[in-house]
Amino acid sequence: MMRFGLAVLAYVVPTFALGSIWHLVLFDDYYRALRIYREDIIIPFGLLAMLIQGGVFAWIYGKAFGQSAGSFGSRALLYGVLGAALSWSFTTLAVAAKNVMASVPSYLLIETGFTLVQWIMVAPLTVLAFRQSVKDSALAQA
Repeated sequence: MMRFGLAVLAYVVPTFALGSIWHLVLFDDYYRALRIYREDIIIPFGLLAMLIQGGVFAWIYGKAFGQSAGSFGSRALLYGVLGAALSWSFTTLAVAAKNVMASVPSYLLIETGFTLVQWIMVAPLTVLAFRQSVKDSALAQA
């Protein structure tokens, strides 16, 4: 259970921090020009979505990669590619398909960048969360 909780945090904390800075500070004008977001963004909904996503991604990592004998780097890379592809499909492609915006190509570009940076941070943190919990469990049993 500790691994799962740490893996959820490994997704939620960097995603929330990056999302806030990326969308509301660094590229605020870019997103305003796209005319895609509401003026009164409902941050608790975004945080709830991240918690749900974090839970699902932690479960996926635990089932698909948690017991893998691969190296830290290989697990982070494989998990990052899978996570980024899934995230990109529902946070970029699906949004571009159904929302009105000034430029679909511009949206695809900026959100693809966000997803890549997000998973460059999330994947190694998730591997570390599972790795650290395993070490803590071994120490507790010794």
